[in-house]
Amino acid sequence: MFGFLKKAFRKTNQAIKEVLPEKKKTISKDEFEEILLEADVNYELVEKLLEQMSEPINRVQAYNTLISIFQYEAKWIDPNDYPIFVEMIIGVNGAGKTTTIAKLANLYKKEGYSVMLGAGDTFRAAAIEQLSRWADRLDVPIVSTRQGHDPSAVVYDTILSAKSKHIDRVIIDTAGRLHTQNNLAQELKKMVRVAQKAMPEAPHRKLLILDGTQGSSTINQAKKFNEFVGIDGVIVTKLDGTAKGGSIMSIAYELKMPVYYIGTGETPDDLIPFRADEYINTILDEIFKK
Repeated sequence: MFGFLKKAFRKTNQAIKEVLPEKKKTISKDEFEEILLEADVNYELVEKLLEQMSEPINRVQAYNTLISIFQYEAKWIDPNDYPIFVEMIIGVNGAGKTTTIAKLANLYKKEGYSVMLGAGDTFRAAAIEQLSRWADRLDVPIVSTRQGHDPSAVVYDTILSAKSKHIDRVIIDTAGRLHTQNNLAQELKKMVRVAQKAMPEAPHRKLLILDGTQGSSTINQAKKFNEFVGIDGVIVTKLDGTAKGGSIMSIAYELKMPVYYIGTGETPDDLIPFRADEYINTILDEIFKK
């Protein structure tokens, strides 16, 4: 796991080395502040963290302070609690939504579960084609329609098909809607209502895909989506391509919701469960001598 994390945060770690070329036993508050800001931790959060710390800062103090960001109450949803688990994947275009769906499907298959995809992004023909290619590649069934058709009908048909075939995991794509477009937000709400008609309590989990290369700027986007439909957790993608790995701290601090997975690359295997302690230690390994 640490190997995957080091790969994911390679650019973030390079940014840390530019601030602190040599690892130390202890560092000053000024050095720690510069490191956190360079990694795209929100300024307000950095100041709050530094208020809790005394100089010189050692690894134990740094770990205890940073891990406190993640010590909030959040409802973690376990797919194993449902005989058929339906989740809806939400996010703006370009965040890596379709690729993340493929990664989730691959992960579930490796865990021994049957998977079905629902191509609910009927706004773009390319989205239907891309997800269909992934379904073929991963050898999982997909329910789809033509561009411009009602996405809620796809949701309904996907869930009914999964029920009839006793599928374990259902992953439904949605249009890459801008959070400022109210008409598309209404469409998303309708998709959720129709899912509940097809199966009470569905979708059991609504995951928001956040583009890691956008850093802390994704937080307002996430808050809007949460207002619209109630987000149950996030997946942060493209972390291997950015020096903004510290933004996960800002995301967790602001949203107070579970970070379920992080994307570490382009292949179906490049999705790992997020563990706050491993994440913090990966960053601190670049700062402090053992």
